[in-house]
Amino acid sequence: MTTDNEPTGGRVTGQAPRRAWTGPLLAAIWIIFLAVPLRDAAAAANVPLRVAGVAGVAGLGVLFAWSFVRHWSGRTTTRRTAALVVLAQLACVALVALAAGQAALIGLVFVATTVVTLASPRVAAAAVVAVVLALVALPRVVPGWRPDDGLVLTTLLAALAMYAFRRAAERNRRLRLAQEEVAALAVAQERDRISRDMHDILGHSLTVVSVKGELAARLLRRDPAEDGAPARAPGVERAEAELTEIQALVRSALADMRGMVSGERQVTLAGELAAARSAFDAAGMAAELPGTVDDVAEDCRDVFAWALREGTTNVLRHAAARRVVVALTPASLVIDDDGRGLPPDRPTSSGGNGLRGLTERARAAGLVVETGPSPLGGVRLAVHTDREDPA
Repeated sequence: MTTDNEPTGGRVTGQAPRRAWTGPLLAAIWIIFLAVPLRDAAAAANVPLRVAGVAGVAGLGVLFAWSFVRHWSGRTTTRRTAALVVLAQLACVALVALAAGQAALIGLVFVATTVVTLASPRVAAAAVVAVVLALVALPRVVPGWRPDDGLVLTTLLAALAMYAFRRAAERNRRLRLAQEEVAALAVAQERDRISRDMHDILGHSLTVVSVKGELAARLLRRDPAEDGAPARAPGVERAEAELTEIQALVRSALADMRGMVSGERQVTLAGELAAARSAFDAAGMAAELPGTVDDVAEDCRDVFAWALREGTTNVLRHAAARRVVVALTPASLVIDDDGRGLPPDRPTSSGGNGLRGLTERARAAGLVVETGPSPLGGVRLAVHTDREDPA
């Protein structure tokens, strides 16, 4: 069995919901086999034995159904709880034996299958062997009992069936997790596509805005007297018209931006890592990036994702770098490049709006953002906890 705090038939995050009635139905099919000891216990010689026997059979059924349904629903069971359930089942078997005699041995089949359901394979195998030995030995040493090798075979088959069921359930959980990871990657790729579309839309609109703004400025600077124009020259009126169009284009660009980014503010560290790799490859840079983000603390991943996006953007736009190194630890992200570095009069960089926004986001998460010279000769961007040394 596992440790006290370790899941034994544990729930896996992202598990697809199952029909609520399926687990109880499967458990009920197994409990039918308790009909024989229940009949014999109800026919005991006196009332106390009958009560004890019936209570023992009921306890066996309830405990088995609880463990089966719990495992079916994906809930966790600690080692201590599993041990208490098995001990309680053995006590129920003893009560049934007092009232029903040898028929109580059927309860050991339920004990074996419960252990297989709740325990690790090694512990379950040892428990099944112990149950089989008890089924072989007890009828041969208890007066009036007869050997029943068929019950031994039933125990082995039931344990194997339960083990196969458990493995199938675990494989199904892993398959669902894999499907969710694929879906998350597809969402990240779609988000990247939307971001590229948004960039194209804004790039076109803002380019037109820039051209028209330049034209408006030239028209306003033009001297109307050069053409003998009156005080309010036609050029000024045209400039006003161009400025009006600029305002309309800006409003349209902002509307497009809001429509594109609505609901798209979430980023994932894995998605940003893949996007950074693609961007660096497209730029012809030699990039050293981590292959996985599994070791990164959950409460750091969102900030690290934004930091990786900001660092990638800065390297591509400003660094003129040929090599980039991204290092990840459970509590730090460090981005180094060999680009032109920081200006000589500014050994550390306060950054632009992107870096200021990242600093505020990191501070809210209890993280620290640092920039400075990189060992590669360019700029280093580091995000880490107060306890982590990015160097």
